[in-house]
Amino acid sequence: MAPSESASPLWNIQNLRRAIEAAGVALWSWNVDNDQFAMDERAFELWGLAPSDEVSFEALSAHIHPADRDRVRAAFTATRGIIGAYETDFRILVGDEIRWISARGLGGDSGLHKHHMFGIFLDVTGRKQAEEGHELMAGEMSHRVKNLLAIASGLTQITSRSTTTAAEMAKELIARLTALGRAHDLVRPLPGHQGHTALLGDLLSVLLSPYEDTGAFSGRIRVAVPRMGVGEGSATAIALVIHELATNSLKYGALSADDGTLDVSGSTDDEHVTLVWTERGGPKVKAPNEAGGYGSKLVNRSVSGSLGGSITYDWSDQGVIVVLKLRAEKLAA
Repeated sequence: MAPSESASPLWNIQNLRRAIEAAGVALWSWNVDNDQFAMDERAFELWGLAPSDEVSFEALSAHIHPADRDRVRAAFTATRGIIGAYETDFRILVGDEIRWISARGLGGDSGLHKHHMFGIFLDVTGRKQAEEGHELMAGEMSHRVKNLLAIASGLTQITSRSTTTAAEMAKELIARLTALGRAHDLVRPLPGHQGHTALLGDLLSVLLSPYEDTGAFSGRIRVAVPRMGVGEGSATAIALVIHELATNSLKYGALSADDGTLDVSGSTDDEHVTLVWTERGGPKVKAPNEAGGYGSKLVNRSVSGSLGGSITYDWSDQGVIVVLKLRAEKLAA
């Protein structure tokens, strides 16, 4: 049975109010003559204000983010010259919280009714945060790709100088890039845009795992380092250093012998992280007579530049001992 004509307006208003509440819409009207806003209860809640009959634009402006305030004022003033619908998004401050508001209405003086313009406020904070997250991710991916391309280019140049054949260059370059890939696979984003990190012990174990299978017994590589995070940038440098040390050990040191062992231990103080690379059970080693090849230069550059530290070698008869002293703040970056 259809509602009567007398009941129809009330029925429509009630359902309209329900729809407005369900959509989270806040209502406002603006007196263009005296700059006063009238708002419903939801609008006052949205702005974090106590309900009142009217509120001036200047009073509302005090809650608009300073970076958006002039733009919002100009946008509302311009609405009288706009024909049709308009939408303005801006930030407001509610205590320590930042909310994104979308103000929407119908522009033009033809839309005035008794000197009032009408519109709605919507809380679009969730949408804006999602958009910012997508932009951040896109920017981060672009940055990471550029960094990886620069690293790949540098590694290609270094490898080309330290090898004599195309096959040898391809083998060494692929090994170095694979080490970087393993490091980047381990680095994960932290919640709340806090950056990226991996545990130092996990990173070292993953980087050294391919060399565990080259001996006569398992467990010949042991890693015991402090539990601490490694940032995305330093993970790349650590990967290059560990790869070069492991490659040299596989060629000339403990990892070249079936019974050779490698211990990587560590300690920390307020400013530094010290890693000790100890090889035992391999052939006798001796200090190189020259400054070192391009691999050694890559290690030195990574340690002193990216990790803000130093590297020293002890060429004992039992096996080489390498001490890496790294700045803790660099390692976490």
